[in-house]
Amino acid sequence: MSTSNFDNSRARHPKAYVNTLSIIQLHYRSPFVVAFWSIMFPGFGHILINKYIIGIFLFLWEVFINFKSNVNLAILYSFTGQFEIAKNVIHTDWILLYLPTYMFAIWDSFRSTATINNLYKLSQREDALVYPMKFHSLGLNYIDKRSPWVAAAWSALSPGTGQLYLHKLVDAFFILAWWIAIVYFSKLLPCIHYTLLGDFFDAKKVVSPHWFLSIPSIYMFSIYDAYMNCVEFNNLFDWEQSKFLKREYQNSNFKLPKKVSKIC
Repeated sequence: MSTSNFDNSRARHPKAYVNTLSIIQLHYRSPFVVAFWSIMFPGFGHILINKYIIGIFLFLWEVFINFKSNVNLAILYSFTGQFEIAKNVIHTDWILLYLPTYMFAIWDSFRSTATINNLYKLSQREDALVYPMKFHSLGLNYIDKRSPWVAAAWSALSPGTGQLYLHKLVDAFFILAWWIAIVYFSKLLPCIHYTLLGDFFDAKKVVSPHWFLSIPSIYMFSIYDAYMNCVEFNNLFDWEQSKFLKREYQNSNFKLPKKVSKIC
């Protein structure tokens, strides 16, 4: 039996797994890009490579320790040249706990991505079958082709909805829940309201700088994650479809015609 006929359930290095909550797949990622997202917000890099438990733990730790140590406020005052206030606002009891975990998130996401890339190469060689549909009493999920720009557009309108479009329910619930929480605590919507009315003083007064500085990271991550995963899901669809057509309709004795070059 050739490796191309291996069942995904018996594969040592399966390329993808479809379940009712999401589609988990191995594909090449740049370790530097993953590490960059860990720099932007610890936990994001691990979520990108589907290590959800570690990613969510690091994300929650970042939210807690950042709030306790006033890191975002210190960054804000530093960017505005108020270095003395930035130095005084930092809580030294908590900042020393912040740095080791922050560095670990960057290092571990880079290391894990490099390892997963090697596993991806092995899965390419094993070439195991992937079941494109999954039925469950709670619903169904399937490999399908979707538009990456539509996924990115929905995430731009409301972070998390792009992941819902891709049926990545774990990512969607997590991103959407925290987007709502950060928007609420930062007072983003009242700030936008006062800004549209031209009342910039009240807009500045009502906003919470600590939570407001977390908005760009989660907003841009949601867009990138939705676009990137949609592209990879489309590649997975093409790969699975080609395997099916070759397995079911191409005769094993069929030989592709060779191109004969003309001699002038």
